[in-house]
Amino acid sequence: MSNKDTNLAKPMKIGPRTAPNRFVINAMECCDATPDGGFSERSLERYWNLAKGQAGVVVFESITMQYDSRARDMQIALRKDNPTNIEEWRKFIKDFKALNPDSLLIVQLNHSGEISGGGDQKRVCVKPLHGFGGDLVTDEYVDNTIDEFVEASKILYDLGADGVDLKFCHGYFGSQILRPYNDRKWKYGGAWENRSRFAFDMTEKVRKLIPDENFLIGSKVSMWEGFPGGQGSAGPDTAVMDLTESLDLCKGLEERGASFILESTGAPSITMALHMPEKGKADDVYLHFSMANWIKKAVSKDMCVMGGAYSVLNKGKNTLQAVQPEWNSMFHWGNYNIEKGYCDMIALGRQSLADPLLPKKYLEDKEDDIKWCTACDSCVELLIRQQNVGCVVHNKPYTQILKDVRAEKGRLRLKVT
Repeated sequence: MSNKDTNLAKPMKIGPRTAPNRFVINAMECCDATPDGGFSERSLERYWNLAKGQAGVVVFESITMQYDSRARDMQIALRKDNPTNIEEWRKFIKDFKALNPDSLLIVQLNHSGEISGGGDQKRVCVKPLHGFGGDLVTDEYVDNTIDEFVEASKILYDLGADGVDLKFCHGYFGSQILRPYNDRKWKYGGAWENRSRFAFDMTEKVRKLIPDENFLIGSKVSMWEGFPGGQGSAGPDTAVMDLTESLDLCKGLEERGASFILESTGAPSITMALHMPEKGKADDVYLHFSMANWIKKAVSKDMCVMGGAYSVLNKGKNTLQAVQPEWNSMFHWGNYNIEKGYCDMIALGRQSLADPLLPKKYLEDKEDDIKWCTACDSCVELLIRQQNVGCVVHNKPYTQILKDVRAEKGRLRLKVT
């Protein structure tokens, strides 16, 4: 059977729009903006390659609207008061669409909160978390942050983007407000009704300002962060899993106009392996399969659920046990999970750095030409070190960047062994 006849090759309805296939490119920050948050040649090269790769959906990496509180020194920004920046965005979207008019281009909006970068970046928090913290925010600050997300969504709509991913995951500001740990007595804390207000009001306001349903609204959600008080935990001081709030978040987002959820778990600065299964523990991917399935059961049949964490599977060179060889691959599990209704699409992160052309190669039955992610996580090391990020296995310029930074600062130990 040709790959063109598989589930991964089928189109997918997202709201009134149609993605040409079931591949999603995850938002991958790559620390290669210009000093003022614009598009560098390296930034553009990455996205032109992704456009050529023909994934059904390309989620543009996490961008900042709060340039004084951002996660990366070289993070791409949307700066409403900078006409040059806005024109760069206009040209980028136009050029992406010219290169690939079929893929849906969705932009992920974010605020870093207490995990904003060092230097002159301002860290803010809703309640100081051990090892993190920052200036305590007020009701007014959060109100203004919601307005910034809404305004940025409208700008991107006017510039021609296909939608926005309002980021409520991975320990960033959205997570910090939503998690049970935020038991502070204030407008956005304590009871779930208060904590969910940030996500629900934002989504509602975006849809009200942009009633055109062809502009897609959705969110990447950490279903369980895996530490005491994190998203998906049973209370502010326990890590015991309770998905009641996480599933209510997904349902509430749909009720307010969202048409997709991108499943995730973990908070990379705290529980990285939950978010991104490690090479030596590939079976963590099963947790993601389950989370996506629970979302599917909670939302309506019209809601698109994108499952994550597939990169670790590659073509079967992983550590999964008790699995027959013909099952042990990204493509088997992607097609199988879609067939069973556990998810609608599969999202690729690290694999998109290794080979941005994977969807095209798969659809053209050229699997032997795919450059596979080895889950070495050297790209993660580059991100943590605030260096330009790319695949060091398959892209030589990034190999050299890693060699240079290790020569200067030593090797970064990412895992406990």
